[in-house]
Amino acid sequence: MISYCPLWDTMRSKNVTTYTLIKDYHFSKGTLDALKQGRNISTATLDDICRILDCKVEDVLLYIPNEP
Repeated sequence: MISYCPLWDTMRSKNVTTYTLIKDYHFSKGTLDALKQGRNISTATLDDICRILDCKVEDVLLYIPNEP
């Protein structure tokens, strides 16, 4: 399972809000909703987030293994 919990912490530490992503970086509300709901995003979106926040992938998502 992929968790986007690190993203919200990274955004807080860099003083970037979801409003900023929408207004200044033209992020779609649908993409932000997908992140909030833990749904899949594209690697292009992941690349955009890392570029905007000047961070590593690990600062955006966390892999949590599924229990067998």
